[in-house]
Amino acid sequence: MRAKVTEEARQSPMWIEYADFGERFVTYAVTEQRIATAVAGMTGRGVQIGPFSLGPAGLAGFVAEGTLGTPVVTRNPGDALAFEVRIPLTLAVKLTLGGRKLRLAAVVEIGLTLHARTAEPLLVVIDVAPVTAKDVSFTLRAEAIDTAWEMLLDPIAGLVQREVANRVNAIVGDPKVRSARVFDIEAILDGYRSPHRNDSVFEWIDFREFGLRFFTRIVTADRVREVVGQMAGSQIAIGPLAEGPRGAAKVTVRGAIEEPVVTDRGMGAAGAPRVFDMVLPVGLDITVDVLKANHYRADLRIPLVLTARAAEPLQIVIEVPPPALEDISLEFTAKGLRAATLAKLAGIRRQVMAQVVAVVSTELADPTGRTIDVGAAIDGAT
Repeated sequence: MRAKVTEEARQSPMWIEYADFGERFVTYAVTEQRIATAVAGMTGRGVQIGPFSLGPAGLAGFVAEGTLGTPVVTRNPGDALAFEVRIPLTLAVKLTLGGRKLRLAAVVEIGLTLHARTAEPLLVVIDVAPVTAKDVSFTLRAEAIDTAWEMLLDPIAGLVQREVANRVNAIVGDPKVRSARVFDIEAILDGYRSPHRNDSVFEWIDFREFGLRFFTRIVTADRVREVVGQMAGSQIAIGPLAEGPRGAAKVTVRGAIEEPVVTDRGMGAAGAPRVFDMVLPVGLDITVDVLKANHYRADLRIPLVLTARAAEPLQIVIEVPPPALEDISLEFTAKGLRAATLAKLAGIRRQVMAQVVAVVSTELADPTGRTIDVGAAIDGAT
């Protein structure tokens, strides 16, 4: 089942470990359709067997040729990351015996077992188990034939099964076919050509390590900034507020949240969530109307701590506690000659900061702007 992030999961996330995230990611990403695409390069490949000599003293000759058909993929019901692939092959068989010739059709089906595995640095590799003669079924379409020909059928069947297995293994190992089974997650999500497409030897890692690497290599400061940076441009409008003795001063604040600055704290203890520091700049134009309008510029810097966590079914949620009023820095700049009025703004400053904190806290309370639907990202990138 294709897991989607519901509104309930978005509002009340259930945290999961890196190992669970890694397994869920691979299970979601590796589908029957993607497996079919990965082995599609085998379709249409020609297979020729022989000529071979059979029978006593090589009196009989045998040659067969055909073309691999379209693979049929099914997920193993007992293992969500294992797939069974059946590839049809119809062979035209030519037999010769003592100057006599016989043409037959053979129906062959090759069974492959594929398994999705994780590898360094952040790869999902479709590993194919070697095909043996036992994985190749062989059926001759032949009406009644005489005893001399019948004696050749069993040797032909064994020969075809071995030769087909060998040829399929060679095709599976072909660099072009093999490269279609290597998915570099970092390259896919970042949109560049993977340097690992032609790798043939892999360093396997478990799901926990894969999940950890995903958060290390994919959940970066730049990506976090892209997510929370959606707040940039949000307008702030406060007032007019009545301040001072008898509310004589009318304060109006207009401004906007500016581009945040995000820095990575680096990896903490093994398995710990990813933590980032963010400074959210806010620029404000303040008007204090006391007999006449006095204009000021206020620049706030709001420090925030961002924690990226894995959550069900397959999402990354960035937790951001509300900002603390005492941690916010505020710089006032007077516009005009009545800067003396600035000395009377201590109460107003605190009120402005409290209003800005309320606006920012409201923005942060909405999980939509700080949640990454990883499943949707996979679907959009592949």
